[in-house]
Amino acid sequence: MDAIIAGFKQAIVLLIHGDPQVIEITLLSLRVSVTAVLVSMLLGMPLGTVLALTRFPGRNLVISAVNAGMGVPPVVAGLAVFLVLARSGPLGDFQLIYTPAAMIVAQVVIATPIVAGLSMAAVQQLPPKLRLQTLGLGASRLQMVWRLLMEARLPLLAAIMAGFGGVISEIGAVLMVGGNILNQTRVLTTATVQMTRMGQLDMAIALSVILMALIFAVNLVLTWVQQRSGSQ
Repeated sequence: MDAIIAGFKQAIVLLIHGDPQVIEITLLSLRVSVTAVLVSMLLGMPLGTVLALTRFPGRNLVISAVNAGMGVPPVVAGLAVFLVLARSGPLGDFQLIYTPAAMIVAQVVIATPIVAGLSMAAVQQLPPKLRLQTLGLGASRLQMVWRLLMEARLPLLAAIMAGFGGVISEIGAVLMVGGNILNQTRVLTTATVQMTRMGQLDMAIALSVILMALIFAVNLVLTWVQQRSGSQ
């Protein structure tokens, strides 16, 4: 209990005094995860929308792959990205391994199936007649899709929150491809593990408190946007 109390006190001290190393780690965590979620949105939402609205050969296979991807262990995703980006891998010449870029790629692999699967479910739950009504009013197919996305904006925001939550708290994949290098690829999750291994439990707890505060702050903003959109 004393260690937990000391950890909370340490977190307050670190935040008040603005410890440069903690700020750097926190900002890197936020930059990597936000970038990964934005890329996952660009990939996952169109994929989920296409799967929800169209029929094509192999559709069930793609849906199964998306659903399976939502449950893939992060260490497996990290291993796959490592094998691709390692110096002996097909993209090894780009020297991305053990960089923030590699961490972003790993988090995109984790978050994209989550965003795609939840986006597909969000669009599928809309009334089937809404699509026909929109087209009947003279809308183009692109306008119809946009209208459907606007109608499904609340669950789509939930998909974004789920994607962000899935990557900001992830450790296995980012540790494998990032290496937890000080001042380069160390983020809040990997720093917490490092401090725990070193026996600095108060610092580990402090970093965990900061991580949870960061997750809460981002989700608070997204929830505010979600509820504000729902009231309009």
